Amino acid sequence: MRPVRRNKRRRAEVNIIPLVDVLIILIFFFMMAMQFRHLTVLNIQPPKIQTAGMKQTADELVLGLDEEGSLYYRDREIGQDALEELLTKTANEDTETPVLIVADEDVPLKYMTQLMDSCRIAGLTKIRIQSR
Repeated sequence: MRPVRRNKRRRAEVNIIPLVDVLIILIFFFMMAMQFRHLTVLNIQPPKIQTAGMKQTADELVLGLDEEGSLYYRDREIGQDALEELLTKTANEDTETPVLIVADEDVPLKYMTQLMDSCRIAGLTKIRIQSR
């Protein structure tokens, strides 16, 4: 006589703790990988500065500058005449308005100094350069 064999199957389980761990890591990764930029249209790589982000100000005039010397304001390209008009209008409202220049790290010094000079001529002297 053969012994009767009972097939005891283990009940299928889904252990959700590792799944939750993986999901938390993915959420953290995607939050850190998101890019928060003011100028989303431009492909600008700012240079590194040790003291970057030490002083943050609100209500500032943000100007973009790419490698070819094109000027941007609010994600739109503007010409030199429109820039001078914008700077004069801003300076007439408040000469203490800070100007933030977001420029690519490969921008020639000539374009950067022209932009800074235009700001100073208009009467805006609080000029900062964004870095990463």
